[in-house]
Amino acid sequence: MNRRNQVLSVLLAVQIVLGAVVFWPRWGGSGVEAGPLLEGLRADEVVSLSVTDSDENRVALAKESQGWVLPEVDDYPADGEKVSTLLEKIEGLQANRQVTRTESSHKRLKVAEDDFERLIELEMADGAAYQLYVGSSPQANATHVRAADGPETYLTSELASYEVDASAGRWIVTLYYTLPQSATVALSLKNANGEFEFERGSDEEWLMKGLGEGEEFNQAGFNTLLGQASSLRMAEPIGREEEDWFGLDQAGAVVTLETEEGQAYSLRIGAKDAGERNNYVAKWSESPYYVWLPEYTASSFLDKTRNDFIVPPPTPAPATGSQSPDESTGNGS
Repeated sequence: MNRRNQVLSVLLAVQIVLGAVVFWPRWGGSGVEAGPLLEGLRADEVVSLSVTDSDENRVALAKESQGWVLPEVDDYPADGEKVSTLLEKIEGLQANRQVTRTESSHKRLKVAEDDFERLIELEMADGAAYQLYVGSSPQANATHVRAADGPETYLTSELASYEVDASAGRWIVTLYYTLPQSATVALSLKNANGEFEFERGSDEEWLMKGLGEGEEFNQAGFNTLLGQASSLRMAEPIGREEEDWFGLDQAGAVVTLETEEGQAYSLRIGAKDAGERNNYVAKWSESPYYVWLPEYTASSFLDKTRNDFIVPPPTPAPATGSQSPDESTGNGS
């Protein structure tokens, strides 16, 4: 074996040893397997939690008599199953794959007090509190985690930072409302491009009001609008209180649906978020909550034009049998 191969063999052996040191499960003292990372935490006894991410986004959740809610969004209902799943994962974290116990490594592993991927804060029914840092992932199914009360950092395959979102939309059922299409007998849409009115005829076929001579109603275009207006998903809730900047007094789009019982419902779409998300404020008449709609959803109502509901006229066929000037005069070249 030449000198170069000897050096490469030594480097390979060092890498193998380092990998074993970092990723091999650690055990507690006296030959006993280490216990839970958050000793004493019980998922069913957690009464509040919050998630903060590296961009300082934060969401808070609390357990009330009616279930889990978003206390900072006027107690908007949270999805209890999603919350329970997260808490069970946190309870199951084990302190058995220690990576380091030095504070100088925390920033590199993204589990430092001022440099982390996620910070999860939990409060128990008895007042006990826990903090858990979720950090970087050095490989698939391996994430660094650290309890705030100690310097030890561990690897886990049970929890990843992307599973712990700091947006409210991650922890709710995003369906804002739904209305059976079969119960709707009239629909109108008003936006900057005009007002469009539709009604269901006696033969159950939909008609568009105000068609001009020679215009044909585009049923497919209307069916798209009806589907979008009958069932709507939000990005996340805003709260119960209306604010002037919502812009709903002069809404960019208003959709009104009337049912066969004579009830009328409306959706109003207002101001655009000034931030990077480009969401729009919206309010359904039957909900006490104002919400954010994703831009692509809001655009379905804001950008509709008359042409979306009219069948395009056929393109004229090119003229045939025309003669060139030379042919019409009989002068060949």
